Amino acid sequence: MAASGLIMVLFLLAHMYGNLMAFGGRDMFNTYAHHLHILGEPILPYDGFFWILRVVLLLAVGAHIYSAIRLTARDWKARKGAGKRYESTKNRRGVQRSYASFTLRWGGVVIALYVIFHILNLTTGTIHPGGASPSPYDRVLNSFGVWWVVAVYTIALLALAFHLRHGVWSALATLGLNTSAAARRRINVIAYIVAALIAVGFLLVPWSIVAGLIS
Repeated sequence: MAASGLIMVLFLLAHMYGNLMAFGGRDMFNTYAHHLHILGEPILPYDGFFWILRVVLLLAVGAHIYSAIRLTARDWKARKGAGKRYESTKNRRGVQRSYASFTLRWGGVVIALYVIFHILNLTTGTIHPGGASPSPYDRVLNSFGVWWVVAVYTIALLALAFHLRHGVWSALATLGLNTSAAARRRINVIAYIVAALIAVGFLLVPWSIVAGLIS
């Protein structure tokens, strides 16, 4: 769960960096998009890098979903389906419903549904609110020129931020960094920074289009 999640976090950081190329204008963004297709040539064929990336991401997503199902099943078995977790000072009856436990699973579903829409919209061009275009820059501009696309994107990014806040903390703890109270505070800060950086970084482009800063 931790390893597959961190692979996707690295992808999100790289993807966010690429999206910010939109601030450089049409030529810069389209040149960046073109170079992704020819990255690794002549060792790799055209789109070779993309296919490697897709396979790695599909394996990571598959491992993440499989792990989530297995952990949930183990969780339910340990609690015998009673909904109780453990006694704490917050709730001595053992019913723990933190924002993380509530949002991780449902947030994951929201993110997965949005990713499907996002691919059909900006990758394959199957869905093109605002108008179709062969130019990656114009596809972004056209899509985020439609208010409900920006609204859906924002909701998905908020779900992602909640998912990352707890997910990054949990992954770093799982991988052995939660060794003391000071270390726990450090990984908590890292989790907040990663979640905020990715959410804000992705939201900058659509909201800049709405504000007319990118046109």
